This record gives sequence, structure tokens and C-alpha cells, in this order.
Amino acid sequence: MTMTDVSGLSQLGKQVDAPKSPEEAVLERVPNSNQGMDYVTRFTAPEFTSLCPMTGQPDFAHIVIDYIPDAYLVESKSLKLFLTSFRNHGAFHEDCSVYIAKRLVELLQPKWLRIGAYWYPRGGIPIDVFWQTGAVPEGVWLPDQGVPTYRGRG
Repeated sequence: MTMTDVSGLSQLGKQVDAPKSPEEAVLERVPNSNQGMDYVTRFTAPEFTSLCPMTGQPDFAHIVIDYIPDAYLVESKSLKLFLTSFRNHGAFHEDCSVYIAKRLVELLQPKWLRIGAYWYPRGGIPIDVFWQTGAVPEGVWLPDQGVPTYRGRG
């Protein structure tokens, strides 16, 4: 087993304040010591929060990010801080969800990435957002995200 090179990281192991906005958030990466193997890494954020850009009221989501790394892995503390930066950020559900995916794709240049953002309803309408970079590479085991669609009382 090889030791992961963490020398370029600025947040891991340090006291870091939460970023004030997603644009200010620093996403960091580390080398993938298993490059050349296709495997899926999953991050789940069951308590994601952002603000409605019109009312300033909080919106909540359960977000699942799956990706097949190439040369890099996302450093998880930086991802947690990035996701936390949305707490005081006003944006529509679609904008938050796709922005998260685009930032990760830009940083990692993964072989494949998808995001499922399962937003809790406000005003009675759940808005779920799904995006992926393309077809899942053949031969990769990709479990279902396991988040049921919103059913209300039905």
C-alpha cells in the first residue's frame, strides 16, 4: 500500500473557517494511488442546506455524488467545507446541484461522475436534480443511490 501525498493540502489537519460562499470554497485533490482501476467512490450529504434566492428561507436536500476517479480523488474535508458553504448561499435547487457537479468535474477530471440531489419539498413540490457526465463505463458496479422519491402521505 502506498502513502498518499498530502503535501499540497491546505485544510486537512488544520483549523479552517467555513467558506462564506461556494465560489470562495477551496476544493482540494490528492493523487489516486489506484489509477488504472475503475471503481466508484460515493459521497452522501444527507443534510445539505442552501437558501431560496427569493425568500431567504432554507432549502434542504439529500445529495449523493458518485464518481469513477482517474488521476485524482477529492479530499473529503475540502468537499465537506465546500458543501457547507451553501448554507448562506441563495440559489435555486438546479443551480446548486449542477454547480457542485461542475466544480468536481473541473477539479478531478474523473472518468465519470453523477449527482443525485433529492430536495425536500417546500410549497408541496419536491424538486430532484440528476446529472451525469455520460454513460457509466462498462463493467463498473454502480449501486442504486437508494433514495426513494418523495411520496408525502401517499
